Amino acid sequence: MKIKRLNPLKKKAQKGFKGYPVATVAYYGPDNKLASKVAVGIIVQEDADPIDLQRWHSEQGDVRFDKSINMEIMEYIQQHEVKTVAISDGIMGCPHEEGTDYPDGEKCPQCPFWANRDRFTGEIIH
Repeated sequence: MKIKRLNPLKKKAQKGFKGYPVATVAYYGPDNKLASKVAVGIIVQEDADPIDLQRWHSEQGDVRFDKSINMEIMEYIQQHEVKTVAISDGIMGCPHEEGTDYPDGEKCPQCPFWANRDRFTGEIIH
């Protein structure tokens, strides 16, 4: 029987809240199946904005299963002496950034799946 190893980020997240700093991990993709981008923010106290934010992208596969990206993320959170990791349950929307990759107030032309969907629930909105 093949044993599937748990992603080290998910393993750390399962430990629950252990104090600050907290690393927030959010996945983004063209649809709700493929994560092509991951953003990791470092928060040092309650109700504060992240003090640092890094993003990783993959053109070939899913960032959730990319060993080198996950190792880089683990190194990044270790550098910030993170005590808690919080990971989004699923893919949180389009990987493109409004105002940077396409005009503010418009829908991403590259990700029609998210055009009329709530990025948190994935449900269609009007």
